[in-house]
Amino acid sequence: MNTDEIKKIYFGCTLCPRKCSVNRYETEGFCRAGVLPKIARAALHMWEEPILSASGGSGAVFFSNCTLRCVFCQNHDISAEGFGKEISVKELSDVFLRLQDEGAQNIDLITASHYLPSVIEALDIVKHKLNIPVVYNCGGYENVDTVRMLKGYVDIYLPDIKYYSDELAVRFSAAPHYFETAIMAVKEMIAQTGVPIIEKSSATNVQSMKSGVIIRHMVLPKHRDDSIAMLNAIASVFDPDSFLISLMSQYTPFYKVLSDSSYKDINRRITSYEYDAVVKEALRLSLNGFMQEKSSAKEEYTPSFKLEGVP
Repeated sequence: MNTDEIKKIYFGCTLCPRKCSVNRYETEGFCRAGVLPKIARAALHMWEEPILSASGGSGAVFFSNCTLRCVFCQNHDISAEGFGKEISVKELSDVFLRLQDEGAQNIDLITASHYLPSVIEALDIVKHKLNIPVVYNCGGYENVDTVRMLKGYVDIYLPDIKYYSDELAVRFSAAPHYFETAIMAVKEMIAQTGVPIIEKSSATNVQSMKSGVIIRHMVLPKHRDDSIAMLNAIASVFDPDSFLISLMSQYTPFYKVLSDSSYKDINRRITSYEYDAVVKEALRLSLNGFMQEKSSAKEEYTPSFKLEGVP
């Protein structure tokens, strides 16, 4: 599909697995997004995985709205409440170049699925000038056909696989068939990028990722068994050398979890025992990647959304 064909998707949107088929020029679908890219922050970001942040930081562009409804979302003010500013496609392309000029290690597209036609158009404008990788940072609930549109545009995929249990996926993120949907999307991501490629800078001696897939998973309190089941499932589907795993211990109660007693099971941080049990299973399965220090569960890792770097 060329850019013009991709843009026509907005007239009957099927970008995400929900396939609302609404005309985004006239109304909103589940994601509540229009057609102009809406962003809440575009700045250097040091809190991604070490091989992504490297020495200069990721050039993180946080897109507003979301195709999920995570009750614990730490970015709920932009994902659920829609904080941000609509900008033109040309302005978005200028943001990419500015971040590169500021020393970003990559262009980090955070939750951009629902604006994909506009993002691809912006990348088309500047791809001959970009000499850093493009990262597609998403919640894992992705339409395979949409991921296929990104072939040749994205170098690094950074999807979550949040749940194995469909019950948890529906309860916490309103995302039926989440695991099977995420697995199919990640298969396509790995097919596009191949095995992870990591290079070390001769100037800084710091490693940075050039291409590949990192699967993220945040361990939830009281649900370590689901995390362990998820790890076993992906280990049975994917060659361990075809991706990296990033296990996160940063869960902090946010958003609806704090006010709705029906989520009391996750209204606390995870324990060392819970997290260590999941890490132990990842090591048993010979999964390579990143295991956070338990101390990383801090609210300061959540950026402040005040339109920093937004045109």
